[in-house]
Amino acid sequence: MTEHEMNDLGQPVGLPVPGWKAPFHPSNEPMEGRFCILEPLDPEKHARDLFDANWLDRQGGSWAYLPYGPFDDLGAYLEWMESTCRGIDPLFFSIVDRKTGKAAGVASFMRIDPKAGSIEIGHLNFSPSLQRKPAATEAIFMMMRRAFESGYRRCEWKCNALNAASRSAAQRFGFSFEGIFRQANIVKGRNRDTAWYAAMDHEWPELEKAFQRWLAPSNFDEKGNQVERLSTFTRPLLFRIG
Repeated sequence: MTEHEMNDLGQPVGLPVPGWKAPFHPSNEPMEGRFCILEPLDPEKHARDLFDANWLDRQGGSWAYLPYGPFDDLGAYLEWMESTCRGIDPLFFSIVDRKTGKAAGVASFMRIDPKAGSIEIGHLNFSPSLQRKPAATEAIFMMMRRAFESGYRRCEWKCNALNAASRSAAQRFGFSFEGIFRQANIVKGRNRDTAWYAAMDHEWPELEKAFQRWLAPSNFDEKGNQVERLSTFTRPLLFRIG
């Protein structure tokens, strides 16, 4: 794909973006899938279920790369939610498992920049009951779909460069590697290098097909186990791997 044109002075310049209009802020309307529902996060409604689900992670490993947590009690978790999760950026959703009807994870849109057409999916926290489950993949699929259907050109995924699980997940979900920002932040008193991944609007049609193929009932056996891995469909679509 050509990345630039030449101006009258022979200098490379970016390709024109004809008819570009900044998108609106993404909606917080619920997103419904076969395995899960994404609901606007409501501390009063979801905190207890989320706290109980996270408590299954006795060692607290799922909090290692987040700038907050783990929380010792429900009160502390509620306090964090009230101060962090009621705004529009980040825009938080609870991931509700359809089987149980209970919230089992959290995701958000963040660093929402309509003028640039850029949006990030972050604050991801999947409890043990959601990890490596179809509902987790479906949740990311629905977040990406809303971002691109809302008119965003670029959907980002960023994580601690030492978080191997998150980096692998990003690429499994179709986000291409873009590089490492060294000494990007200090989190919990420690240096954080940040790995950047992103998917583009022109890549989304094929990525959407990949998700749909993976989520199709025919891709699961009678025990609910996947037949084909999502990465089988998404890896050939990645711009760069890393």
